[in-house]
Amino acid sequence: MFYAFDLLGFEDRDLRALPLTERKRILRMLLPPLGPIRFVDHFERDGIALMQHVGGLGLEGIVGKKADTPYKGGRTANWVKIRVEQTADFAVVGFTEPRGSRGGFGALQLGDWVEGELVYAGRAGSGFSDKQLGEVRKALEEAKRKTPPCNGPRPWPTEKKLPAKRSIPDAKDTSWVDPKVVCEVRFKEWTEEGLLRQPVFLRFRDDKDPEDCVRQGAGEAGAPEAADDPPPPKVAARPPEVALSNLKKVFWPVEKYTKGDLIEYYRGISPWLLPYLKDRPLVLTRFPDGIAGKSFYQKDAPDFTPEWLRTIPIWSEDTQRQVNYFVCDDVETLLYVANMGSIPLHIWASRVDSLELPDWCVIDLDPKGAPFSDVVEVALSLHRLCEDLELPHYVKTSGSTGLHILIPLAQQCTFDQSRDLGELLARVVVAELPAISTIVRQVRGREGKVYLDYLQNRHGQLIVAPFSVRPLPGAPVSMPLEWREVSKKLDISKHTIMTAATRMEKLGKDPVSPVLSVRPDLSAVLERLMTMLAKSE
Repeated sequence: MFYAFDLLGFEDRDLRALPLTERKRILRMLLPPLGPIRFVDHFERDGIALMQHVGGLGLEGIVGKKADTPYKGGRTANWVKIRVEQTADFAVVGFTEPRGSRGGFGALQLGDWVEGELVYAGRAGSGFSDKQLGEVRKALEEAKRKTPPCNGPRPWPTEKKLPAKRSIPDAKDTSWVDPKVVCEVRFKEWTEEGLLRQPVFLRFRDDKDPEDCVRQGAGEAGAPEAADDPPPPKVAARPPEVALSNLKKVFWPVEKYTKGDLIEYYRGISPWLLPYLKDRPLVLTRFPDGIAGKSFYQKDAPDFTPEWLRTIPIWSEDTQRQVNYFVCDDVETLLYVANMGSIPLHIWASRVDSLELPDWCVIDLDPKGAPFSDVVEVALSLHRLCEDLELPHYVKTSGSTGLHILIPLAQQCTFDQSRDLGELLARVVVAELPAISTIVRQVRGREGKVYLDYLQNRHGQLIVAPFSVRPLPGAPVSMPLEWREVSKKLDISKHTIMTAATRMEKLGKDPVSPVLSVRPDLSAVLERLMTMLAKSE
């Protein structure tokens, strides 16, 4: 895979004089959305959140570039490397005297353990309060010793044979102490000599012993140390049965369907529904008093959520905080959220262990006033297109008025690439059926045509899960279909909480479930699509 982030020239044109943003715009226009050459996108804002995410991934940092500058070779102030600051715990192995009238100490000499050896790591001389200077000086005086308790610095990792005796730099004015005190230090990076670069004191760690200060990545016998398995999470005992309440409350006034009916539907359909929910962030729309009452959208699991119920924290750009999403892996969780009055269940296209890589691309066929027969015709056009491209694709009802076409991706591309694929397919269909289909997003501009919505293929965007109930009269559900059912005779209103389980038992299999596992050859599909588009021009 080749990742391209800049374009200096194209054919006989020299692009170096153009601003960076213009060069990237041209580059993106030239590259296909899928294939072995990938476009490297950029972030124009939310730099702090990006830096936090980069740090969480264990990466070194980011490169900041001035957007309006031309390209210049060599080092330039237009491109700057911004490193993620690291923190670690160190044993205090000595201290220096303060300068002037300042009390306490000047700097702390630090050490940590590498391959069973306490080694010198550098010194931190800033970040202390006056109170800390006075309090810690007394403890350090009591631990004084004549010689260093550590050996000289040790680069890590290293394949070089180290000398038997290694000197400690800048140690003439140091009073050495037995390693009894531990402190946390922020720093930029490790130098080649095995010393901290730009260390700053953060806090003392009374909860840690000096022996715990093992350098990250330093293991036995010169090999990186494998991280210890984390202790198993404390999980409360799962109740033998989820407590349910107000089962007789009417949720669908016309049909007299109750909250109990909703819960029993989800219990019965769970073998078919749970594979779509498993390992995905789940978003609820709650109707505590049924579809005629007030409702609210809920992403964040409340504080009273039981400990046995799985949640996953995900950073939200909108709220600038972590949101604890529900993750519904089992029937108990499903019943719990249904008992909260959750009617529709909306899910991400990606899983919690790979949030940036969707499992499917969705094209939502939204009539918004167009006859359903047009929805069917547009769906069949898309069906023929995908068959010509040898692209697997599946169809389900939205549970409302439209259809969803799902294309498996098997985590082979990003959300941006998924959206680009959806747009290409939608444009081909609209070109074939311009009288009844459109990709115009504004309802006023659709002129009664079926809207092919490919924009749902964005990070964090949701679709209603297959088999999810909708808060509409009749209690319809989003039902997986076989393509032979997509015809003028299709009646999506007949799939409800009273008929869905019986239908699935009769079918014996879920016709859409392969979207979770099929891995298409997207590069070959894209080549066929490009050839098709070239012939149509």
